[in-house]
Amino acid sequence: MSTAKDLFLIALDQEPDRPVGQGDLSLALAGAELIDLLGAQAAALDGDRIVPGAETEPHDPLLAEAAAALARQVPYEGVEDWLWRRGRDLSATYRAALEEAGQLTRGRRGLLPFGSDRLESADTPVRRRARGRWEEGEPVLAALGAAVGIGGADADADAGAGAGAGGGGGGGAGADAGDRPGPGLPDEAVTTVLAVVDDAVTELAAVQQRRSIENAAFANVWRVP
Repeated sequence: MSTAKDLFLIALDQEPDRPVGQGDLSLALAGAELIDLLGAQAAALDGDRIVPGAETEPHDPLLAEAAAALARQVPYEGVEDWLWRRGRDLSATYRAALEEAGQLTRGRRGLLPFGSDRLESADTPVRRRARGRWEEGEPVLAALGAAVGIGGADADADAGAGAGAGGGGGGGAGADAGDRPGPGLPDEAVTTVLAVVDDAVTELAAVQQRRSIENAAFANVWRVP
């Protein structure tokens, strides 16, 4: 498993009246993938630029797909550009992969934020590992959750301090060996990715609000007698 899959399962476990937006989650999933790639030394950061590392194939198929998608020509891609490019419809991609793997099941709860289907995470070892990371307050997973509105307000502040000491972004029980950040992952790399995820989610909210206002104004024009 990867940090991104753990994050998706945690987001899916949220109550229907506290939905996680697909766009927000997609951006955070792309950030989670990048943190795992940094930890696996499949990439490194030079400032805010993603420098591809050794062409190793992570155990997780979607993480391997992310590694293959890294820009390998100078000038390398910035973290923000990566989030928007890789994050496009990424929550739907993870939903399909986890459903195919039997990690999702039809639930009896209300509608969830991933379309009209009523899906929930199945009671599997994978889900239990993800819940274990979450309940233990694994710093990077907590910070990614906070970015999409899950968890406590202190998660972002804890992430920078815990990333190095705790073994980085994917060091919890939910990540496969070789796919998770190791002790050598610099704190500043994790902090940079998390900060850009926060900024991207904020930017997306601003865009959505502006579109909502514009649509409402356009609708009002047609209501004027």
